[in-house]
Amino acid sequence: MSKQKTNCVGILTAGGDCPGLNAAIRGVGKAAMGYGIEIIGIYDGFRGLVENRSHVMGRDDFSGILATGGTVLGTSRDKPHKMRIGPGQEVDMTEAAVQNYERLHLDCLVCLGGNGTQKNALHLAKAGGLNVMTIPKTIDNDVIGTDITFGYDTAVSIATNAIDRLHSTAESHRRVMVVELMGHKTGWLTLGAGIAGGADVILIPEIPYDMEAVAECVVSRDRRGKRFSIIAVAEGAVPKGAAMAGEGERSKKGKKGKGDGAKAVSDEIVPGAASALVAAELERLTGIEVRVTVLGYVQRGGAPTPQDRLLATKLGAKAAELLAEGTYGVMVAVRGEGCEAAPLEDVAGQLKLVPEHHPLVDAARGIGVCLGE
Repeated sequence: MSKQKTNCVGILTAGGDCPGLNAAIRGVGKAAMGYGIEIIGIYDGFRGLVENRSHVMGRDDFSGILATGGTVLGTSRDKPHKMRIGPGQEVDMTEAAVQNYERLHLDCLVCLGGNGTQKNALHLAKAGGLNVMTIPKTIDNDVIGTDITFGYDTAVSIATNAIDRLHSTAESHRRVMVVELMGHKTGWLTLGAGIAGGADVILIPEIPYDMEAVAECVVSRDRRGKRFSIIAVAEGAVPKGAAMAGEGERSKKGKKGKGDGAKAVSDEIVPGAASALVAAELERLTGIEVRVTVLGYVQRGGAPTPQDRLLATKLGAKAAELLAEGTYGVMVAVRGEGCEAAPLEDVAGQLKLVPEHHPLVDAARGIGVCLGE
């Protein structure tokens, strides 16, 4: 890590939108201005850097955005080294990103994003020689090296509220309600919302499920006079057979992650597929009517919770402090009550999975929630 005076930094938001992005932009900007650092906002993620679309941000840009959802800078999923220029066409635009970084006289590029953003930022550091810093955000809470990501608390609150609302319909019609939540290849969101919402069954990617066990749980509840069941399914959840069949393919696609619960990011998710499979199999095994709700993008929208506003502000202020010290090549990570600089090389390209005996997993088992085991 180099130590030098930071005069001007660029800031961008990349990947999916997430509650708390504006709070983090505000945190970085207001704190950095206190150190005399100029902030240049870059539009639409890495695409804006490649296309040289930006503006100098002042205090007015940070006013009134703390409680708003989305991102005032816009975002995209574009990668600088695989920039889409047409259907099926991708071009390496790393050199253009480097040239615009230099044209803007940046001392560092601050990137707010999830796993993909960590990798893209590290690419620019290694291939382009840029100074970079990242701040972890995602409703999935799956960025390794940080205790939590901003956006997660808001998404858990939204998903919990949705599960609460499904209870009355499920009970009124004596139905099984299957609700699918986001989370990509991890179950943090489904586990948190499922427990908070009182789900009877919680299925997450880290614990491949036995459909017979799920059916037995639902039938047992019905025999005890429970007129309904709520099943929370992570979009990446898979039955045991499918998990075993796909293990070899997944291991070929990426390196094994470092540390407990770490894994390389891999294949894509088809929204609605996991819940549809559970519903179809459950109806076949039990004969009980099943209905599916896929929450989708509502989990990412709207104003951030107070907790996410606090977290994003804390991360942003710490980022500015590190920038003033000339600390680059790091992700600003949450550790306990504080924030620390984590080497970007140690976190990029990895996934934080739910450990087998995480306190939330043990708590779910303890209160009788079926995890499909």
